[in-house]
Amino acid sequence: MNDFVQFFSDSDPSNVATSIKLMLLLTVLSLAPSILILMTSFARIVIILSFVRTALATQQMPPNQVIVGLSLFLTFFVMAPTFQEVNEKALTPLFDEKITLEQAYENASGPFKEFMSKQTRQKDLELFLRYTEAERPESIDDIPLTVMVPAFALSEIKTAFQIGFMIFIPFLVIDMIVASILMSMGMMMLPPVMISLPFKILLFVLVDGWYLVMKSILQSF
Repeated sequence: MNDFVQFFSDSDPSNVATSIKLMLLLTVLSLAPSILILMTSFARIVIILSFVRTALATQQMPPNQVIVGLSLFLTFFVMAPTFQEVNEKALTPLFDEKITLEQAYENASGPFKEFMSKQTRQKDLELFLRYTEAERPESIDDIPLTVMVPAFALSEIKTAFQIGFMIFIPFLVIDMIVASILMSMGMMMLPPVMISLPFKILLFVLVDGWYLVMKSILQSF
């Protein structure tokens, strides 16, 4: 520890500042997965697709890798305008050394705040604002990310569960019908899931279920 302190005390101040910036950059990169999940549409999409698989009762079909990969590309599709705005206002000027790192952070947070504010319920936002005892913000830019991100994540989970519930209803009806038929036939020892699974897959294919799910996801943003 003493050697670490001695290294910074004997170094040039400019080199120390560069080292600190590099450490901060590495920290941000290590948090990139969490940023992707909590500040974009990824959480809603992956939860909805997981609900679809659970409603179909197809176990691991489609596999987790397919669901996560599809969610990732849909996230890039939905977030493309936001990413483009961040690139134009923050990344490109920063790489061209026209703005500082602090200015780039401010310019990059604006588009994300605008996107998250459109998907965040006022009730959820007020919950975290009351907890921090902060003054009521006059604009979106006045809302700190420490408040906006958890409020946005909470709203995304609520929305995903609402859509997932609507997806569950038709498959639940099929399970109830099959279970009633098997009980009326006296076949109580036969698991209803074994009989209802082919009918659920058939219904999902006939109505072009994946198209409808993707359409619902895109229209929800």
